[in-house]
Amino acid sequence: MPVFVATYSYTEDTAARDAVRAEHREYLAGLGERLVLSGPTDANGAVLVFDVPAAADVERILDADPFTRAGLVAARTVVGWTPVLGRLLPSL
Repeated sequence: MPVFVATYSYTEDTAARDAVRAEHREYLAGLGERLVLSGPTDANGAVLVFDVPAAADVERILDADPFTRAGLVAARTVVGWTPVLGRLLPSL
């Protein structure tokens, strides 16, 4: 089953990110089953996995993210991904 993986690279403005984090997480929580997983990386960014029909859907979701709207995402990528092996595969 194909899913979409998005990555964020954040700006260095950690104070602003801290101020918006609750709104960002509330927004992501409201996505329901469309959001498979998300979380910060140790490289000043995040990984988000989506179960939606098309990459354009992910782009729309990310455009509405409070972190994006606040200018806290310096760069992002969205790629399709087809998992084939691993212990989490049955849950996808």
